[in-house]
Amino acid sequence: MSNRFTLSKEQLWNRRQLLKLGLTSAGIAGAAAIWQTLNVKNQSKVKVPPMGMMANHVHHDAANPMQVLREFEYGTIKQENGRTIREFQLTAGTSTIQLNSAVTYNIWDLNGRIPGPTLRVKQGERVRIVFLNQAGHSHSLHFHGVHPSGMDGVRPVGNGKATIYEFDAEPYGVHLYHCHVEPVTRHIAKGLYGMFIIDPPTPRPPADEIVLIMSGYDVNDDNHNEYYAFNGLPHHYMHNPIRIYQNQLIRLYVLNIIEFDPAVTFHLHANFFDVYRSGMTMTPSEKTDVITMGVAERHILEFSFRYPGKYMFHPHQDAVAENGCMGQFEVVPENDAKTSI
Repeated sequence: MSNRFTLSKEQLWNRRQLLKLGLTSAGIAGAAAIWQTLNVKNQSKVKVPPMGMMANHVHHDAANPMQVLREFEYGTIKQENGRTIREFQLTAGTSTIQLNSAVTYNIWDLNGRIPGPTLRVKQGERVRIVFLNQAGHSHSLHFHGVHPSGMDGVRPVGNGKATIYEFDAEPYGVHLYHCHVEPVTRHIAKGLYGMFIIDPPTPRPPADEIVLIMSGYDVNDDNHNEYYAFNGLPHHYMHNPIRIYQNQLIRLYVLNIIEFDPAVTFHLHANFFDVYRSGMTMTPSEKTDVITMGVAERHILEFSFRYPGKYMFHPHQDAVAENGCMGQFEVVPENDAKTSI
């Protein structure tokens, strides 16, 4: 599991630098730990197919859909005054991504990537997010969930400034975070968003866990999306199918963050999935092969494929799918995975 920084650790945690950015002494004490990743998943029984040759391509910009798929950030565990705190650092910056061979697009990123890191905690944990704004405009981070008003993330943080959000993680479910500076739609659409997973007290059964975030790109500022994507890049998973094992339980964390379109659907070919609405239940509410999702709506979808082969997934709105929000699962027998690369 990799971590990507906009600033070096020395720059990030230098006391003078943090004072210049506007952090209080208490904030400095809370932000002093070195960033690290702690894998707390109970996934030892799950096997993940190796990526194909094309999927191993290293991207030189902020969009890397294969990285987003199965990478979860667990932060740094700290002990303060007898309480456990899980601490994250998020830095807003700017990047240019290549939507296709002819079109580039300027975005705001988080930790040098789009979508931002998928943050993962457990219900009841104390969560601390150190937010630094290096993106040239005022931004903030608003977390969905339950927290005090002072932690709601609606106050703008100026360029070159920093703040700390701290709250108890509740309730369990699939949530999100995003910039809440007006115009909120524009700030989200240009890249300041990510998934925020709060795991239940009793872990879900082991599964191959995958993140899919649907987004849109309005490249000419007419409040209409010209391109769409799963995990940052249009059409990526059509050219680089997501490899999964035959008969393996797949747990799909799906988020619709497409601005300028009131709703989209998610459809899976040749299969049905169990729906855990908002991830806030341990039992499915329904079984279907297509689900409608409004902006910021998210669910857990669970399924497995009986037969090997390639199977498409996409919204059922043709314009959304054909302009980039389309992909494939490549289902491989476990004993054939290494030989089919």
